[in-house]
Amino acid sequence: MTDKVVQYLQDNREALLNRLYEFLSIPSVSTDSEHKEDVKKGAQFVADYLTEIGFDKVEVMETDKHPLVFGEWMKAEGAPTALFYGHYDVQPADPYEEWKSEPFKPEVRNERIYARGSSDDKGQVFMHLAVFEAFMNTTGELPLNVKVCIEGEEEIGSENLTQILKEQKDKFAADFSVISDSGMVEQGQPTITYGLKGFTGLEFTLNGPSSDLHSGMYGGAVRNPAMAMAHLLTSLKNEEEVVTVDGFYDGVEELSAEERKLIKEVPGEDFVTSTGVPETTPEKGFTAKEHTMARPTMEINGLYSGYQGEGTKTIIPSAATAKITCRLVPGQDPDRIQDLIVNHLETHVPAGVTIEITREPLSAKAYKVDPEHPLIQKAAESFTKAFEKETVFVRMGGSIPVVELIDQLYKHPVVLLGFGTPEDGLHSPNESFPLESFDKGMETIVYYWNSVSKS
Repeated sequence: MTDKVVQYLQDNREALLNRLYEFLSIPSVSTDSEHKEDVKKGAQFVADYLTEIGFDKVEVMETDKHPLVFGEWMKAEGAPTALFYGHYDVQPADPYEEWKSEPFKPEVRNERIYARGSSDDKGQVFMHLAVFEAFMNTTGELPLNVKVCIEGEEEIGSENLTQILKEQKDKFAADFSVISDSGMVEQGQPTITYGLKGFTGLEFTLNGPSSDLHSGMYGGAVRNPAMAMAHLLTSLKNEEEVVTVDGFYDGVEELSAEERKLIKEVPGEDFVTSTGVPETTPEKGFTAKEHTMARPTMEINGLYSGYQGEGTKTIIPSAATAKITCRLVPGQDPDRIQDLIVNHLETHVPAGVTIEITREPLSAKAYKVDPEHPLIQKAAESFTKAFEKETVFVRMGGSIPVVELIDQLYKHPVVLLGFGTPEDGLHSPNESFPLESFDKGMETIVYYWNSVSKS
């Protein structure tokens, strides 16, 4: 059966690519109100395609921002039900002048599709829709029951999706979920992501004098908020990259020998070459790969105070502000981590300044599934069959909040079947997606849906 489906995809490759280009040409930028109608067009594209494929039920669910598309095909008696999640909204294309081709006029160069959304996430969503089409047009049915949830607000926090899933939990219920909004460690290297980090953050300002002061007249009498900020920030983490906030590591599970072996087997990015740093500086006792994939982090994301112009302005600035975020691992609760950091900051704030703290409202817990789970192993086998290369297993340093939401609501495995590559340029000018990932990725999906239908 799968041979016919794969052959269909090969025979209709040009038509499928043209249809993908149509999808990519819609500037469905969710954060920009000027593109509100374009976002609706993106939703309608998905809904029309699902209807054409032959899904039993297709619904464009309106929200106070952007629509969510729901579809289902439930005729595979005795087979499991999968929930496929993706998003059709994209990041803004700015700065336009850095694009080598129009961001919403797809162009193929060097065996890559260049367009906003080609990798994140329209290209990967489309691949699943194309596979559904191929099954229906060759076998007349899907090998398992499928529910589809494609939202238009992932790039702005998925607020309405969160509410809809909580209020209509049964509508989206399934035996497991599949998400293709991730990638491979390198092009052509099949990769299963079995863990994601959680996320939380804070912004805080140290206030000193009511206005900037002359540094000669007041230096030595008034605390400089910028210097106070430097002292406060260094109290959060030491030179061995260990976070020094009391309780930060409580509940963090130790890396097992088996996981360290899995991480070691992953083809490693040469961080010195790819980032231009003189050397890597992971947490003491861990490799750089272990730290990025499986250990919590705390980073300063923004820091500003005082005079920013050319030359010198001899002032004591009136305030200093820092933004920090943490990537979390299983065992860490984002709300508790915020509480611990707030307590630390308030306890360690230097004399002569006051502190204002704003908590990041969009936080998420980490997610991890057993890499030996049958659904994960079947994904790895399907990957290996299509790419003709052994699959590696990784935990990702990034966060996908919807994964933790699905895990929290349904308590079922979430399979991250991603085909992006490190060179795709997500959220940047000249975003692209390899044609190899398009072709072999769809082949992987065919093998996977067929394999899990027998579970």
